[in-house]
Amino acid sequence: MFILGIETSCDETAASIVADGKKILSNVVATSLAEHSQFGGVVPEIACRCHVEWIHQTVEQALAGAGVSLEEVSAVAVTQGPGLPGALLVGIAMAKALAFASRKPLLGIHHLQAHLYANFLSSEEKSPDMEFPYMGLIVSGGHTILVLVRGVDDYKIIGQTVDDAAGEAFDKAAKLLGLGYPGGPVIDANAKKGNPDAIRFPRAMIHEENFDFSFSGVKTAVLYYLQKMENGKWKVETPKRTFH
Repeated sequence: MFILGIETSCDETAASIVADGKKILSNVVATSLAEHSQFGGVVPEIACRCHVEWIHQTVEQALAGAGVSLEEVSAVAVTQGPGLPGALLVGIAMAKALAFASRKPLLGIHHLQAHLYANFLSSEEKSPDMEFPYMGLIVSGGHTILVLVRGVDDYKIIGQTVDDAAGEAFDKAAKLLGLGYPGGPVIDANAKKGNPDAIRFPRAMIHEENFDFSFSGVKTAVLYYLQKMENGKWKVETPKRTFH
């Protein structure tokens, strides 16, 4: 059984062929990161335009890479949310057209559930040694959630961010430091070269009797720290807006 998966929830246009629910035969990703980096974050309109431009060739390459024709596909799966509405619409429209034309079932997939179940997928001959129950941690630019996964479509949210996601905190801090976008990789790379005891920023909610997270205070602490530096190794400036 072959499933064609399509994902356009944010700034990446992706398509994949999965065999028997576990084996990844192809995984093609087209990213519009370069188009967004000059703005310090994802611009929904630009993301939508890039999805429209790349969706057809991404799906074609996924089918070709797996050596599978559309007629051999058992079903078409597509991210239905959460995500950027316009970006999601491109992927859903493509999936609907393919499912209708090939008379195959259309499967709407919850984005965050897919993150949890992706742990069972592999491009290797042997699948990952995963079994239920397990604890899943979803960390991205828009979500930070701790989930107890007890089975297929059987899960419980144990904790989640009460304000900003971890990825957003990285992106905003990197923007203040003039490190570019996305912030996570560049901050991680620079942190490995620095002194972990040089600066103490607040760690929110570590004494709360729950498993929730909070990251908005870290962004504010970074801003105040930079503003108080006297001779400014870092200089905080208001980004210039560029119009195209």
